[in-house]
Amino acid sequence: MKKFDGLNQAMIERFAPRPGRKALLPELSDKAQVALMCRMLFREGWNEHIAGHITYRLDNGNILTNPWELAWDELTASDIVTIDPEGKVLDSDWNVTPAIGLHLQLHALRPDVHVVIHNHAHWSGIWANMQRVPPVYDQTGAHCGMALPLYNEYQGTFENEATSLSAAEALGDAKWALLANHGSLVVGKDLRQAHLRAITMEWRCKRAYEVELGGGGVPLTNEEVEKVSITDANGFPFCWEAMARRELRRDPSLID
Repeated sequence: MKKFDGLNQAMIERFAPRPGRKALLPELSDKAQVALMCRMLFREGWNEHIAGHITYRLDNGNILTNPWELAWDELTASDIVTIDPEGKVLDSDWNVTPAIGLHLQLHALRPDVHVVIHNHAHWSGIWANMQRVPPVYDQTGAHCGMALPLYNEYQGTFENEATSLSAAEALGDAKWALLANHGSLVVGKDLRQAHLRAITMEWRCKRAYEVELGGGGVPLTNEEVEKVSITDANGFPFCWEAMARRELRRDPSLID
């Protein structure tokens, strides 16, 4: 991958003008990138057994997603399934989750969204179950802004079309949400942006829980958070690549 892929080139040229010694990542297929995303987020706490789904809408309208049968930490690029906008499997012997409707509806409602991530992540799941929005206590939790909607729309699991549509419509134009007594939802324009939002949500929730467990602290103000959240537009420079390389060191075969 090229140094500027998906980033603000002017900002990178200003703050990181040197070309680097080598490419940050090898050339990756779309399916390899989705498989990497699954592995990366599994390690960040998005790891509730075989629950959870990532969808990545391609320019031709088809959608890549993880198979229902496999956990996020075991699948490889060859396991990633291509479906059409109605959810029909186009190229795999694997199945997709019956709850894929939430993703299909979000992609249909939000032309700006190319990536949808839903799971029952560890730390954000705690706050969703408490039906509270965690404060932001540090810079890492501020990367994507302050507003984090909490939707109490839980009426059952998402294989029910009406239930998934209510959640999709409730999201509106938000970038992420806690789903009360259910889990977490993140959307993004590309994999880099969605990755930063997913890891920032989980970090923010983890740190807030730890701070409150330790007796409390002083959260950042809206103004302080907004100064840091300039990274939300394009993802934190080089973070996606670094986390992808970590997974490739553990299992180079995952992109096959």
